Parts: sequence; C-alpha cells; structure tokens
Amino acid sequence: MHPTIIIAEAGVNHNGSMELAKKLIDVAATAKADYVKFQTFQTGMVVTKSAQKADYQQINTYNDTSQYEMLKKLQLTTAQHFELIKYCNTCGIKFLSTAFDLDSIDFLASLHLGLWKIPSGEITNYPYLKRIAREKQPVILSTGMSTMEEIMGAVNILVEYGTDKQQITLLHCNTQYPTPMQDVNLRAMDTIAKETGLKIGYSDHTLGIEVPIAAAALGAMVIEKHFTLDRNLEGPDHKASIEPDELKAMIAAIRNVEKALGSYEKTVTLSEKENIPIARKSIVASKCIAKGETFSEYNLTVKRPGNGISPMKWNDLLGRCAVRDFEEDELIVL
Repeated sequence: MHPTIIIAEAGVNHNGSMELAKKLIDVAATAKADYVKFQTFQTGMVVTKSAQKADYQQINTYNDTSQYEMLKKLQLTTAQHFELIKYCNTCGIKFLSTAFDLDSIDFLASLHLGLWKIPSGEITNYPYLKRIAREKQPVILSTGMSTMEEIMGAVNILVEYGTDKQQITLLHCNTQYPTPMQDVNLRAMDTIAKETGLKIGYSDHTLGIEVPIAAAALGAMVIEKHFTLDRNLEGPDHKASIEPDELKAMIAAIRNVEKALGSYEKTVTLSEKENIPIARKSIVASKCIAKGETFSEYNLTVKRPGNGISPMKWNDLLGRCAVRDFEEDELIVL
C-alpha cells in the first residue's frame, strides 16, 4: 500500500507576505507534509473587476469590496515563486501550486513541478483542462460542486488531450468554507472510485482534523488540507484552516492509520504471540487423577495458562487413560 500523499495547502494564507509564506513552509516541513501548496494566478485573468466575493470571503476580508481587490493583494510574483521554491528545497519539502488561468499554467509548466493540482472551480473549464492535459503529467483533480457527469466530462477531456487516465487522482471535496459535517459525505469517495476506476483522495474544508483522518482510513490516497499560522488573521481562508499543532497532529494520525490498516491477511502478529499462553487456556485436572484413570468431564476442566493441550482437543482426550498421576490444577500431558 502506497503512503498517503499529504498536501499542506498554504493557498493564499500568506496574505501577500513572503515572511508569512516562508513561515508556512516551515510549519508544513516540520509537520512532515509531502507538499506545501500555494496558488498561482493573474488576477485580471481570473475575475472581473466587479465580481462579488463569496459569503465566507465577505466575512473574513474587511477592506475589499470585490474578489478582484482581494485577490490582487494575494497574487504572487514570478520572483516570489522562485524564492519560495528555493526555500522549500532548503526545508526538504516539495513545492506545489495551483494555477487559476492559462498564463499561470504556462508559467508553472516552465517550473517543471511534475504534478498538476486542479481546483474544483476549474472542473468545467474546457480550455484550462485541455492546456493542462497537454503537459502529459500526473493530475490531481478536486471535484467539489460537481456531479458524476461533470467529473467524467473533465476526466474525458484530460485523457483526450494527453493525460494518462491512470495518472489522474480525483479528490472528493466540498467547497463550503468551513464545510458542515452533514455535507462531507465521505462515502461518496467510494462511489467516485467505483464509477471512474481512478485513484481517490479527499480535499478537506471542515474545521478540525478528524474528517481527513477518517478519509485516510477509508482509502484516500491523497489528503489536502488548508493550514494557517493563526486562524484569527484576516484573509479569506484562515478561519477554515487548521493551525500548526493541528497540522502536525493530523499528519501523525494519518501515518498511524496507514500502519494500522495493514494488509488484508488475518495473522497472529509478533507483538501478540507472547500473549497466547497467558490469555488462552489448557486442559487441566479438576481433581487428583490416578495413573490409568479414564479422563472424563468429571475430572477435567479448562484453565489458564495456554501452553498445554488446547481445549479444542477436549473430545480427543475424553475416554483416554492417564499415563501418570496428576494433581488438581496440573496441566494434562499425554
């Protein structure tokens, strides 16, 4: 079984500050995430100047009247991308970013990251999907706000234009920030996997860490989770993100879940073998038994320890003669 790929989603939680961005990288590396992911976009190519903010964005950003104003402050420059990649290399964590427009795809392609993360909002963006497919590299596609028909439509476009179908991983996702527990529907992961035949994962926007841990237990091969330095910071995604200690705890728990899942084989483990003679029972004399006396239900019983004749041999022992004298509570031997 392959280890779960864990993407620590920094997103735009750097608030436009390289200092914050590097601290986020530090946190992700310390927590032992596989990737720290940012967002790459040209604001004018993503939203119109009059596009309204989502309700959660409205609540969590106070000074911006539109998505355009909000995103403009969060846009990373080319130079900042190179700086962050260099910093990731020094910290021993892989850099990843999601493109939100065609020019940004071209830019990320020039960085040779080797992996594409497509957000839920682009699942119906034909030109976008077509452009990424032409890179012929592994794709992780979030499926929030989408139907199975839309998911299959996106997969078909990716495959038609060059993506190897078996290199596509679909992330079950709900795009509400934060996602209400009753809307998570983790069992949909199984449906998506069965209907598409593709690898499955989960992108989480709930509060807390229990849902992504549960997703890993259900077989998610990729887990993506937003994190922040402080949920009280101003910005669109901070409130629905986990803080450093939570990220570390989530990743540690997922790694433990991976170990606990084990294989499909039922075996006696090394750690429990020593408990067999302690916890199991053997056939013992319930009273003094003389040599030559016949073993019966009246002079035999079952007690610990379990290093004698197994009680499963009970019927084989009845009617046989004792080879020697046995004291009460003594293990029977033949």
